[in-house]
Amino acid sequence: MDAVTCAYRWIASADRTRESGRCIQVNIVMMKAFMSISRPWLLAACVAALALMHHPAQAADRLRVMTFNVRLPMASDGPERWEARRDLFVKTIREQHPDVFGTQELYKAQGDYVVAKLPGYKWFGMGRKGNDGDEHMGVFYRTDELRVLDSGNFWLSDTPEVPGSNTWGTPFPRMVTWARFQRKDDGRTFVLFDTHLPYRAQDDAVREKGAAVILKRISKFPGDEPFVLTGDFNTTPASHVHAMLTRHLQDAWLAAPHRSGPDKTFHDFTGKPTERIDWILVRGFRVQDVRTVTTHDGKLHPSDHFPVVAELEW
Repeated sequence: MDAVTCAYRWIASADRTRESGRCIQVNIVMMKAFMSISRPWLLAACVAALALMHHPAQAADRLRVMTFNVRLPMASDGPERWEARRDLFVKTIREQHPDVFGTQELYKAQGDYVVAKLPGYKWFGMGRKGNDGDEHMGVFYRTDELRVLDSGNFWLSDTPEVPGSNTWGTPFPRMVTWARFQRKDDGRTFVLFDTHLPYRAQDDAVREKGAAVILKRISKFPGDEPFVLTGDFNTTPASHVHAMLTRHLQDAWLAAPHRSGPDKTFHDFTGKPTERIDWILVRGFRVQDVRTVTTHDGKLHPSDHFPVVAELEW
């Protein structure tokens, strides 16, 4: 076997086994193979391939992002109440293993439960009324990969700095939780916004006002800094809101060379989605892959929305 073939096969093996957790076993096989290599140049090539196996995400400069509407804890949901589906929700996160993800409709007890079950993650955010007693735009991140350099909240209103402000006549305040993250391995930074726009059919104008506030805030960050917007936008890609935002950001679903899963995301616990209202919008990244995740256990789903996962590359 020549050096190129050796490296190619081992890198391919690393890519196949990275997500399945079998890298340790593969490494043992590779180390045994090293013992039989007598030519230094071939040994060096294979060692380099094994190094890529240990750090596949960093080598590819990838960032895995998810958006996930949690569905608030409602006793009236009956068989779909949070207590019945929370472990399936955690399982979905564990299987997808995003580096960072934005949530909507998250209550503090839900966020705390998730990180208790997934101790490699932390989360932050403020309730939409300015305290912890209501829905959060909770942002979760892997502590082994990322650090938070700065973070904050603002409201989609005429007074964005006023917690809980609601000046456009909707039933509930709407907001954004955001952060600037830094990758620990190479120091690269990116900014993430997470939001949830109003849900009523008559709120088109309010959603557009909210999008305008978001765009104004985005403009305050350096134009060359990578950026991600996650959210439940409660409108479709045919809307003016989508057109406003995608003048400045890419819709990852549309930009991806490879997509999997249904394009629609809201399914109301039926598993049959009707609208694509959950989006990941980006700037400064190449979108490599996007998938709508349909994990379920029989008729039980982790939420009434399917989460969306995007593989991004610097």
